[in-house]
Amino acid sequence: MLAFLPSPATNGFHLGPVFVHAYGLAYVVAVAAAIALTTRRWERRGGERDLVHEVALWGFPAGLIGGRLYHLATSWNEVPHHWWGPFAIWKGGLGIWGGIAGGTLAGLWVLRRRHADTVAFMDAAAPGILVAQAIGRVGNYFNQELFGGPTSLPWGLEIDTAHRPAGFERFATFHPTFLYELLWNLALAAVLVWLGRRRRIQAPGLFALYVAGYSLARIGEELLRVDPAHHLFGLRLNFYVASALCLAGLGWFARIQRLKLPWRGVGSRPAALLAAGGITAAMCGCGHRTTSDRATDAASRGGDQPRGPTARIAPARANGAGIGLRRT
Repeated sequence: MLAFLPSPATNGFHLGPVFVHAYGLAYVVAVAAAIALTTRRWERRGGERDLVHEVALWGFPAGLIGGRLYHLATSWNEVPHHWWGPFAIWKGGLGIWGGIAGGTLAGLWVLRRRHADTVAFMDAAAPGILVAQAIGRVGNYFNQELFGGPTSLPWGLEIDTAHRPAGFERFATFHPTFLYELLWNLALAAVLVWLGRRRRIQAPGLFALYVAGYSLARIGEELLRVDPAHHLFGLRLNFYVASALCLAGLGWFARIQRLKLPWRGVGSRPAALLAAGGITAAMCGCGHRTTSDRATDAASRGGDQPRGPTARIAPARANGAGIGLRRT
């Protein structure tokens, strides 16, 4: 019997007359987890929990606005062609890069108004942000979105026919790239907590490592994903964004720690951990052809059926899965 990860039968549940979308619920849990973890870390530094709540009160809506603006700027062709199109977040479209930028800027504004230790707060918040992003990715599983190319690996994700991208309709199991990111985010959060306790990291060094580490994972993820996206020189636009932010984060960390070289001094172990993780992420698809090759082969075969686990056609489910907010 072939092994694979099944897709959920529905993307939410009914609570009386109200249908609760799993993606929205995941966002609520994610925000609560980030607040709880950041509060604990901030209080250990002698801070007050009210400041964490105020930052979250402003940062969360600012993140939603920033995420939507980023989506409008980079995926304008996916916006409904109506006057209300730019506001139709219920039809999908929240860019993670814009969300991080919007939430961070709003948080910094609150911290400056309160004359708080901004850099210390950034380090306290970094692991919580990663945990929130990991929990948010659970919603992508219920929406059957943001997956990679076809794979025969035992953890390949079954995707219903209605959610498969053009050119990949004949394949049934795909790389669960959102799961890769979820696991990476949790692991990176644990590393940042460990570094904060066991190593002398000059603030906001942990936040800089968060920027670099998360972006490093996205580089590998963007090389695997096959959902529609704008491309430059054959690569997805977010690949370049992630690459630039990864380099910027590493450079920022080096400057914070006053390193002459990025592989020497205090920051050598964090840099080595990121490098090792990046190599691991890059090898996730080792031994598999590129997704463009698979799509070309699928189109050229015509009536031929592909072989292996990816040839199994999953039964379609008329449940409306995939409707709701989507994060890119």
